[in-house]
Amino acid sequence: MPDRQKARISSRRRPKQARSADLVSAVLEAAVQVLVKEGGKRFTTARVAERAGVSIGSLYQYFPNKASILFRLQSDEWRQTSALMCTILEDAQRPPLERLRNLVHAFIRSECDEAAVRRALEEAAPLYHESPEAKEAQVAAERSVDIFMRAALPDASDATRARAGELIKTTLSTVGKAFSETPRTLAEIEAYAEALADMFCAYLRSL
Repeated sequence: MPDRQKARISSRRRPKQARSADLVSAVLEAAVQVLVKEGGKRFTTARVAERAGVSIGSLYQYFPNKASILFRLQSDEWRQTSALMCTILEDAQRPPLERLRNLVHAFIRSECDEAAVRRALEEAAPLYHESPEAKEAQVAAERSVDIFMRAALPDASDATRARAGELIKTTLSTVGKAFSETPRTLAEIEAYAEALADMFCAYLRSL
Protein backbone atom coordinates (compact mmCIF):
# COMPACT_ATOMS: atom_id res chain seq x y z
CA MET A 1 0.00 0.00 0.00
CA PRO A 2 1.52 3.38 -1.01
CA ASP A 3 2.59 5.62 1.87
CA ARG A 4 0.30 8.42 0.70
CA GLN A 5 -2.74 6.15 0.70
CA LYS A 6 -1.69 4.75 4.07
CA ALA A 7 -1.62 8.29 5.47
CA ARG A 8 -5.20 8.88 4.34
CA ILE A 9 -6.57 5.89 6.22
CA SER A 10 -4.48 6.01 9.39
CA SER A 11 -5.32 7.96 12.52
CA ARG A 12 -3.70 11.37 12.84
CA ARG A 13 -2.33 10.61 16.29
CA ARG A 14 -2.72 8.21 19.17
CA PRO A 15 -4.54 9.39 22.30
CA LYS A 16 -2.14 9.79 25.22
CA GLN A 17 -4.47 11.02 27.96
CA ALA A 18 -7.57 9.38 29.42
CA ARG A 19 -9.82 12.15 28.10
CA SER A 20 -8.45 11.72 24.59
CA ALA A 21 -8.83 7.95 24.80
CA ASP A 22 -12.44 8.41 25.89
CA LEU A 23 -13.08 10.67 22.90
CA VAL A 24 -11.64 8.13 20.47
CA SER A 25 -13.66 5.37 22.11
CA ALA A 26 -16.84 7.46 21.81
CA VAL A 27 -16.13 8.15 18.14
CA LEU A 28 -15.58 4.48 17.35
CA GLU A 29 -18.71 3.43 19.23
CA ALA A 30 -20.69 6.09 17.40
CA ALA A 31 -19.23 4.96 14.09
CA VAL A 32 -20.53 1.45 14.65
CA GLN A 33 -23.98 2.82 15.48
CA VAL A 34 -24.02 4.99 12.35
CA LEU A 35 -22.92 2.08 10.18
CA VAL A 36 -25.64 -0.19 11.51
CA LYS A 37 -28.38 2.46 11.34
CA GLU A 38 -27.48 4.37 8.17
CA GLY A 39 -25.51 1.82 6.18
CA GLY A 40 -22.15 2.24 4.55
CA LYS A 41 -23.25 4.60 1.78
CA ARG A 42 -24.60 7.19 4.22
CA PHE A 43 -21.65 6.94 6.60
CA THR A 44 -20.02 10.37 7.12
CA THR A 45 -17.75 11.97 9.68
CA ALA A 46 -20.46 14.56 10.39
CA ARG A 47 -22.95 11.85 11.35
CA VAL A 48 -20.36 10.12 13.51
CA ALA A 49 -19.44 13.35 15.32
CA GLU A 50 -23.10 14.15 15.94
CA ARG A 51 -23.80 10.67 17.28
CA ALA A 52 -20.70 10.79 19.50
CA GLY A 53 -21.60 14.23 20.84
CA VAL A 54 -18.27 15.77 19.84
CA SER A 55 -17.33 18.56 17.47
CA ILE A 56 -16.17 17.71 14.00
CA GLY A 57 -12.91 19.48 14.82
CA SER A 58 -12.31 17.18 17.78
CA LEU A 59 -12.98 14.15 15.63
CA TYR A 60 -10.52 15.37 12.99
CA GLN A 61 -7.77 15.58 15.60
CA TYR A 62 -7.67 11.78 15.55
CA PHE A 63 -9.38 10.75 12.31
CA PRO A 64 -8.70 12.91 9.23
CA ASN A 65 -11.56 11.43 7.21
CA LYS A 66 -14.18 8.70 7.20
CA ALA A 67 -11.76 6.24 5.58
CA SER A 68 -9.52 6.45 8.65
CA ILE A 69 -12.46 5.64 10.95
CA LEU A 70 -13.52 2.70 8.81
CA PHE A 71 -9.95 1.44 8.66
CA ARG A 72 -9.66 1.62 12.45
CA LEU A 73 -12.88 -0.37 12.84
CA GLN A 74 -11.68 -2.92 10.31
CA SER A 75 -8.21 -3.29 11.83
CA ASP A 76 -9.69 -3.60 15.34
CA GLU A 77 -11.90 -6.41 14.04
CA TRP A 78 -8.88 -8.18 12.56
CA ARG A 79 -6.98 -7.92 15.84
CA GLN A 80 -9.93 -9.16 17.89
CA THR A 81 -10.49 -12.15 15.63
CA SER A 82 -6.79 -12.98 15.64
CA ALA A 83 -6.62 -12.69 19.44
CA LEU A 84 -9.67 -14.94 19.77
CA MET A 85 -8.04 -17.63 17.63
CA CYS A 86 -4.71 -17.38 19.42
CA THR A 87 -6.21 -17.58 22.90
CA ILE A 88 -8.33 -20.63 22.14
CA LEU A 89 -6.07 -22.60 19.81
CA GLU A 90 -2.92 -22.15 21.92
CA ASP A 91 -4.57 -23.17 25.19
CA ALA A 92 -2.35 -26.13 26.00
CA GLN A 93 -4.40 -26.90 29.12
CA ARG A 94 -7.20 -28.27 26.91
CA PRO A 95 -7.16 -31.21 24.48
CA PRO A 96 -6.88 -30.16 20.82
CA LEU A 97 -10.38 -31.22 19.78
CA GLU A 98 -11.87 -29.34 22.73
CA ARG A 99 -9.98 -26.24 21.63
CA LEU A 100 -11.30 -26.65 18.10
CA ARG A 101 -14.87 -27.03 19.34
CA ASN A 102 -14.53 -23.94 21.55
CA LEU A 103 -13.14 -21.96 18.62
CA VAL A 104 -16.00 -22.91 16.31
CA HIS A 105 -18.62 -21.87 18.86
CA ALA A 106 -16.86 -18.59 19.68
CA PHE A 107 -16.27 -17.75 16.02
CA ILE A 108 -19.83 -18.43 14.86
CA ARG A 109 -21.25 -16.39 17.75
CA SER A 110 -18.89 -13.54 16.89
CA GLU A 111 -19.82 -13.64 13.20
CA CYS A 112 -23.52 -13.41 14.05
CA ASP A 113 -23.00 -10.64 16.60
CA GLU A 114 -20.98 -8.54 14.17
CA ALA A 115 -22.87 -9.30 10.94
CA ALA A 116 -24.53 -5.88 10.61
CA VAL A 117 -21.28 -3.98 11.10
CA ARG A 118 -19.38 -6.31 8.79
CA ARG A 119 -21.90 -5.84 5.98
CA ALA A 120 -21.78 -2.07 6.40
CA LEU A 121 -17.98 -2.06 6.40
CA GLU A 122 -17.88 -4.12 3.24
CA GLU A 123 -20.27 -1.66 1.64
CA ALA A 124 -18.49 1.49 2.76
CA ALA A 125 -14.81 0.68 2.98
CA PRO A 126 -12.28 -0.47 0.43
CA LEU A 127 -10.52 -3.71 1.24
CA TYR A 128 -7.39 -3.00 3.26
CA HIS A 129 -5.91 -6.47 2.98
CA GLU A 130 -2.52 -5.14 1.90
CA SER A 131 -2.11 -3.06 5.05
CA PRO A 132 0.46 -3.98 7.74
CA GLU A 133 -2.39 -4.42 10.23
CA ALA A 134 -4.07 -7.01 8.01
CA LYS A 135 -0.84 -8.89 7.43
CA GLU A 136 0.00 -8.84 11.13
CA ALA A 137 -3.37 -10.36 12.03
CA GLN A 138 -2.99 -12.96 9.28
CA VAL A 139 0.47 -13.99 10.43
CA ALA A 140 -0.72 -14.34 14.04
CA ALA A 141 -3.69 -16.45 12.99
CA GLU A 142 -1.56 -18.69 10.78
CA ARG A 143 0.91 -19.18 13.62
CA SER A 144 -1.88 -20.24 15.98
CA VAL A 145 -3.31 -22.66 13.45
CA ASP A 146 0.14 -24.18 12.92
CA ILE A 147 0.65 -24.61 16.68
CA PHE A 148 -2.79 -26.18 17.00
CA MET A 149 -2.32 -28.56 14.07
CA ARG A 150 0.99 -29.80 15.49
CA ALA A 151 -0.80 -30.61 18.75
CA ALA A 152 -3.83 -32.15 17.03
CA LEU A 153 -1.88 -34.21 14.46
CA PRO A 154 1.57 -34.83 15.97
CA ASP A 155 2.32 -37.80 13.71
CA ALA A 156 1.07 -36.32 10.46
CA SER A 157 3.29 -34.85 7.78
CA ASP A 158 3.75 -31.11 7.45
CA ALA A 159 1.79 -31.20 4.20
CA THR A 160 -1.15 -32.98 5.82
CA ARG A 161 -1.22 -30.57 8.75
CA ALA A 162 -1.01 -27.57 6.43
CA ARG A 163 -3.84 -28.87 4.23
CA ALA A 164 -6.06 -29.69 7.22
CA GLY A 165 -5.42 -26.30 8.83
CA GLU A 166 -6.18 -24.40 5.64
CA LEU A 167 -9.35 -26.41 5.04
CA ILE A 168 -10.67 -25.79 8.54
CA LYS A 169 -9.75 -22.10 8.48
CA THR A 170 -11.28 -21.46 5.05
CA THR A 171 -14.43 -23.47 5.75
CA LEU A 172 -15.00 -21.83 9.12
CA SER A 173 -14.62 -18.35 7.66
CA THR A 174 -16.80 -19.01 4.62
CA VAL A 175 -19.68 -20.83 6.28
CA GLY A 176 -19.59 -18.53 9.30
CA LYS A 177 -20.08 -15.50 7.08
CA ALA A 178 -22.84 -17.17 5.06
CA PHE A 179 -24.68 -18.40 8.17
CA SER A 180 -24.55 -14.98 9.84
CA GLU A 181 -26.13 -13.19 6.87
CA THR A 182 -29.54 -14.24 8.22
CA PRO A 183 -30.65 -13.26 11.76
CA ARG A 184 -30.35 -16.30 14.04
CA THR A 185 -31.58 -17.25 17.47
CA LEU A 186 -29.10 -18.30 20.14
CA ALA A 187 -30.36 -21.87 19.87
CA GLU A 188 -29.79 -21.87 16.11
CA ILE A 189 -26.29 -20.50 16.54
CA GLU A 190 -25.33 -23.11 19.11
CA ALA A 191 -26.82 -26.00 17.09
CA TYR A 192 -25.07 -24.89 13.91
CA ALA A 193 -21.73 -24.40 15.67
CA GLU A 194 -21.99 -27.80 17.33
CA ALA A 195 -22.69 -29.51 14.01
CA LEU A 196 -19.80 -27.71 12.35
CA ALA A 197 -17.48 -28.60 15.22
CA ASP A 198 -18.57 -32.26 14.95
CA MET A 199 -17.64 -32.22 11.28
CA PHE A 200 -14.19 -30.72 11.89
CA CYS A 201 -13.43 -33.07 14.78
CA ALA A 202 -14.47 -36.11 12.73
CA TYR A 203 -12.20 -34.95 9.94
CA LEU A 204 -9.20 -34.60 12.25
CA ARG A 205 -9.88 -38.01 13.81
CA SER A 206 -9.85 -39.52 10.33
CA LEU A 207 -6.32 -38.22 9.82
